[in-house]
Amino acid sequence: MSAYIGSLDQGTSSTRFIIFDHDGNIVASAQAEHDQILPEAGWVEHDASQIWQRCQEVMLKALANAGIAAAELGAIGITNQRETTVIWDSTTGAPLHNAIVWQDMRTADYCSSFSPEMQDLLRHRTGLPIAPYFSASKIAWMITHIPEIASVIAAGNAMCGTVDSWILWNLSGATNGGVHLTDVSNASRTLLMNLETMEWDDELLGIFGVPREILPEIRSSSEIYAHTKSDGFLGAQIPIAAILGDQQAAMVGQVCFDVGDSKTTYGTGNFALINTGHEIVRSHNGLLSTVLYQFGEGRVTYALEGSVAVTGSAVQWLRDQLGIIQSASEVETLAASVETTGGVYFVPAFSGLFAPYWRSDARGVIVGLTRASTKAHIARATLEAICYQTKEIIDAMVADSGVALTYMRVDGGITANDLCMQLQADIMGINVKRPRIIETTAMGAAYAAGLAVGFWSNIDELKNQWKVTKEWTPSTDLSSRQSGFRGWKKAIERTLNWVE
Repeated sequence: MSAYIGSLDQGTSSTRFIIFDHDGNIVASAQAEHDQILPEAGWVEHDASQIWQRCQEVMLKALANAGIAAAELGAIGITNQRETTVIWDSTTGAPLHNAIVWQDMRTADYCSSFSPEMQDLLRHRTGLPIAPYFSASKIAWMITHIPEIASVIAAGNAMCGTVDSWILWNLSGATNGGVHLTDVSNASRTLLMNLETMEWDDELLGIFGVPREILPEIRSSSEIYAHTKSDGFLGAQIPIAAILGDQQAAMVGQVCFDVGDSKTTYGTGNFALINTGHEIVRSHNGLLSTVLYQFGEGRVTYALEGSVAVTGSAVQWLRDQLGIIQSASEVETLAASVETTGGVYFVPAFSGLFAPYWRSDARGVIVGLTRASTKAHIARATLEAICYQTKEIIDAMVADSGVALTYMRVDGGITANDLCMQLQADIMGINVKRPRIIETTAMGAAYAAGLAVGFWSNIDELKNQWKVTKEWTPSTDLSSRQSGFRGWKKAIERTLNWVE
């Protein structure tokens, strides 16, 4: 048996390839950023060709860093930024437009034009609200606004999919036999898949004007879809054996296999999910009902999810737009230089508010400023904003599921920020636990691929690998938590109805 599993983690700001051994240890990794293309206010695009180039670069670099040959990989798993959508020409392999990113708001007016009755139909059929966040309106926009796309569709040569489909098609051979597939977790984020049948829904396709023939076939999250080509850039035939949307992958990486298991991932945005088992739980508190995973021929497992658009990217904003820090890591030191925010609140609603509000008319605000306010107060308010947004979706999750969280499992880049995690414990009033491997998104894709090829025998073996390396305990009292949260809710009110 091969000694390693590779995980290709294609995120919003960068792409990573991480190689794991049988004990779940990271053997080697490589990472490369790609361009953020901002053609207009509220528009966010990526160059899909550049993303594929980065995929190849990081895979080769990680293998070189590990000092192993590609043939030593037992399988490759793919995990990806969800909802971001690509349409390409199957004969040339070229994207027909930049990928439209999940954060993109260009279809806000289109989405707001849907009647309440249609919104109810969509939510029941898909588990999702009608919002620019999801793929369907992005596809409809490209078909309507890019003449070349309509022409290629008419010629029968168009392929469309989320980023996982684009990567899989290229990794399995592209114009030389590439397969056009996606998995249930990604398909459930498009507003086009029926959450009960796990199939593209003809009525939904008609509503958005999306031809079925351009979409990928929906498969499970853990099976052998194809192999890399021996004459390709890796020079070996390796099973491509898992696809999971990034947040679902993080749940698998956090071994959240039992009903009630939950995790929160801190990345560009924040995403909290709770396992609801084989039952679709309909949210009454602004959460999403979504597919968690399906392993092979097993039953589909569902989840409730709360999504926050801007968390880690708010720290990038402090660095890139305001220039008050030179690197993201500096925010902790700056925020720790003051004991409180001095009454400052920052709501980074740059792309509107996601869960539990779903208000595309909201925009970011910084409130409570006085002459005494400094960049340190704004930095601390930024970390608190991450934590307050997380509290709101966790509270909604508890209300919907009826399962009270006794602690939080966390992962993602910001969990390396000890101050932020302490603030999270203080604001939530529960312990926060960080696992041994915080790259749980990549870990989850590796686990799913390893299960498909027998690298790991079952999920119990995976559960035994999960270990806590750091835990934060609340240091504030209930009165302080309640007072701080009241201020946050007042700040939220100031963001609303800004875009008319």
